[in-house]
Amino acid sequence: MDLHVNRRGRAVQFCVDQTKISHIYELKKKLGSNFPKIGIFVISYNASAHIQKTVSRIPLEIYDAIEEIYIFDDASPDNTYEVARQLKQNSALVGKLNIYKNPKNLGYGGNQKVGYRYAINKGLDFVIMLHGDGQYAPEYIPDLILPIVENSASVVFGSRMLHSRDALKGGMPFYKWLGNKVLTKFENIILGTHLSEFHSGYRGYSTHLLSKIPFEENTNDFHFDTQIIIQCRALGATIHEVPIQTFYGDEDCNVNGMKYAKDVCLAVLGYRLHQLHLTRRGRYLVKRDFSYTRKRSPYSSHEQILTCIDRPGRALDLGANSLLSEALVQKGVEVVQSATQDFKNLKYSRDFDYLILADVVEHVQSASEMLKYVQRYLKADGKIIVSVPNIAIWFYRLSLLIGRFNYGPKGTLDETHIRFYTLSTIIQLMERCGYIVNKVRPTGLPFEIVFESVGKSKILKAIDRVYYGLAKIWPALFAYQIILEGQISSYIAEEGEGKL
Repeated sequence: MDLHVNRRGRAVQFCVDQTKISHIYELKKKLGSNFPKIGIFVISYNASAHIQKTVSRIPLEIYDAIEEIYIFDDASPDNTYEVARQLKQNSALVGKLNIYKNPKNLGYGGNQKVGYRYAINKGLDFVIMLHGDGQYAPEYIPDLILPIVENSASVVFGSRMLHSRDALKGGMPFYKWLGNKVLTKFENIILGTHLSEFHSGYRGYSTHLLSKIPFEENTNDFHFDTQIIIQCRALGATIHEVPIQTFYGDEDCNVNGMKYAKDVCLAVLGYRLHQLHLTRRGRYLVKRDFSYTRKRSPYSSHEQILTCIDRPGRALDLGANSLLSEALVQKGVEVVQSATQDFKNLKYSRDFDYLILADVVEHVQSASEMLKYVQRYLKADGKIIVSVPNIAIWFYRLSLLIGRFNYGPKGTLDETHIRFYTLSTIIQLMERCGYIVNKVRPTGLPFEIVFESVGKSKILKAIDRVYYGLAKIWPALFAYQIILEGQISSYIAEEGEGKL
């Protein structure tokens, strides 16, 4: 048990939960060699007055459950590194503790980059960041470890705000408490998250997750912590929060509050602009397996395609867009799905009332060959429905104007796209391949995907409706995707057709 007096003169007591430690060792015995290798990363700067006590407070009982404790001093102008080296005299830390000093000051975010890269390179499975100035109690390390080994959590935060009033009792200044609450509320709204706080520096990450996010592209400043949360959000990782007590003692605060708040707001807004493809940020291009979902907005590509289906019949879905299958069946349409590359191997004649090529043409090396060939599957009075992304939408025009053209894992600049089309070029392609384009349907921006909404937000529905109005007025400039509805004007007869 440790008793500390905070800035308000109140005694704050920190206790090690022995029950949790016992449970961790039970799980260690059960998991055996599968028990994760956990590192404690002590990040330090000008912490000479606190570093020894902070490291010494890491519960001795937990040593056998952690692989390594390592300190990275960020070229402190005081003697933090030299004081930290004296910890080597502690026999319990021999073989467990490593101490490093950056050759130059990298900043709060830059020091984290070094520490996380170290964890990855050392083959650790999980890294917990502990501040060397003692602001976050080392006694809570078992609380952070337990979700890792019990629930396979990939991200764990020690939150001071799960019981937010306790943060004030722990000595958090009221202006910081209020700023934390306001900023967190703003970040949750913009990002669609539900965290109790974004600004805790007590964090743990799996190295598997860290290897999937380009954290080294983040800032070296204090809002690195916000950017890495956004990267976890982009990756779809769940953040597990555990409650911790707050302690504000005599440690120095190096954060400019107003600048930090501005940087945080710009970071979360920048991510949303990135998702809308208005900007492109390499730091948010994470290695994630995307699962596409059905778009319910009446102005989306899925709903626009379904609008083209005006009677029952048979449909050949080239590209096998299973997201539409159920809705097509409900409209009385029998759906036959086929992979795009198999378009020449299908054993059908003119059997289909609808030929659907949803987000297909941009993936094909020889689109004209495919469009000409598949005519043989469409009835003379049948419809072909083609959707492609619009590369000439206004924000890509602006991006090119400033020299930006960044590929990504999804969207118009999906790195698997082989061809790009504007409204005029996709119409020209269709006409050259023997089709008459009867109708052009624009789509709006995918607000419901970006903001994870199914239309419940009245504000979002209004924005969606207004933007779609612009897309109808000027589809070449505002349409996110272009839906073409057409029919055969001429076709290349397949072998044997028309012979007696």
